[in-house]
Amino acid sequence: MLEESVIQRVLAAALAGGGDLAEIFVEDRSSAAFRLEDSRVEDVSTGRDRGAGIRVLSGDRATYAYTNLLTEDALVDAARAAGAGAGASNGSASIDLRRLEPEVRHPVVRSPAATPAAEKAAALQAADDSARSAGGEIRQVVASSVDVHQKVLIANSDGLLVEDERTRVRFAVQVVAGRGDQITTGFEAPGHSGGFELLDSRPPAELAAKAAQKAIRMLDSKPSPAGEFPVVLAPGTGGVLIHEACGHGLEADTLVKNASVYANRQGERFGSTNVTIVDDATEIGSWGSFGVDDEGSRAQRTVLFDQGVLVGHLSDLRSAKKIGHPPTGNGRRQSYAHLPIVRMTNTNLLPGPDDRDEIIRSVERGVYVATFAGGEVNPATGNFVFGMSEAYMIENGAIAYPIRGANLIGNGPQVLGVIDAIASDYDRKEGVCGKDGQHAPVTNGMATVLLGKMTVGGTET
Repeated sequence: MLEESVIQRVLAAALAGGGDLAEIFVEDRSSAAFRLEDSRVEDVSTGRDRGAGIRVLSGDRATYAYTNLLTEDALVDAARAAGAGAGASNGSASIDLRRLEPEVRHPVVRSPAATPAAEKAAALQAADDSARSAGGEIRQVVASSVDVHQKVLIANSDGLLVEDERTRVRFAVQVVAGRGDQITTGFEAPGHSGGFELLDSRPPAELAAKAAQKAIRMLDSKPSPAGEFPVVLAPGTGGVLIHEACGHGLEADTLVKNASVYANRQGERFGSTNVTIVDDATEIGSWGSFGVDDEGSRAQRTVLFDQGVLVGHLSDLRSAKKIGHPPTGNGRRQSYAHLPIVRMTNTNLLPGPDDRDEIIRSVERGVYVATFAGGEVNPATGNFVFGMSEAYMIENGAIAYPIRGANLIGNGPQVLGVIDAIASDYDRKEGVCGKDGQHAPVTNGMATVLLGKMTVGGTET
């Protein structure tokens, strides 16, 4: 993406004012988005964004500048701006770049760029037709597809030079159903690192039918009771609880500030021997995967909890240095205009030995969470509140009827201790995680899980 001689001159300019490390992140991103509403493709947008960000690290301080021009003059100007005031000059030591090759590549079978616009629009129309065929209670269907192709180059004054290529596709369907004053929604939004072959394994018509049936089922919901109940989490969607209640608290930028409930608790047992949680950027084809992170560290699989014991954390270059541990390859950024920060990738509670049907049969009266809505987590205390957009009462060992207005209330470390059973029916769900004003694609995965006793907030009177 840039000649090595240009990279060397830019890095040298960044260090001319001093500093411990200079880094350049170059990005070339192209994207296409299609959106259907009211049975018509309303929005079609394509774009391309190219630029570079230059960071200079000096002690605990980071300075950053970026430009959308990839000429040598523009890059040198940005480098000088980033390096201004870094401290005493280290001279003009030569930088010997050594190329690193990513060990993980994600295949693209059907290139989004080569997929005709008419085919993308037809996929949206198929979703709309399928959802509306579910019945007269369907009020609205919104379908969208987004594909992004990103090429990045990362180089630094320690001699690193690496390039990575990433293609991601996501297809989303939201269906609104109504009956009288009752309005409900169903949502499906799979994504992956790869091309439009995603829709071969996840056909739009099937996704839309599933979303429509969710919305229709919830029209029969009753107000949720409140109290302490056994709670069963559905496979895939329940993984967001692990992401929010456990994962964020193990990001090292939080740990080094002692702003996490998990700080200084390495080696402590939090759950049973069936509880193993990993963050794995090497998963082939997963939505949150890559070959190298946005600082050039190779994708890694990091064990966070091993058989219930806290053994790991997630870090980027800066937090790894502070914590005295090699970086785990979790430095991610939204674009070249953003500093890298510690982020999760694909975070999974690994499957266990139990049977999904037996788990449900073991519950006399409890709550089955099929889909979480938004929630809040305090990393310092671990306390959380999650809404449930699709949930059901379990009575006498069977899923009985849908409920609405339910919230799950608890604490991250404590919830690990009440995981009483983990099934083998692993699934995953894709999402977009927000942190410090930046967004990153992530995957959350888990099998059916039984939480022995949790507080459920409800609206039943």
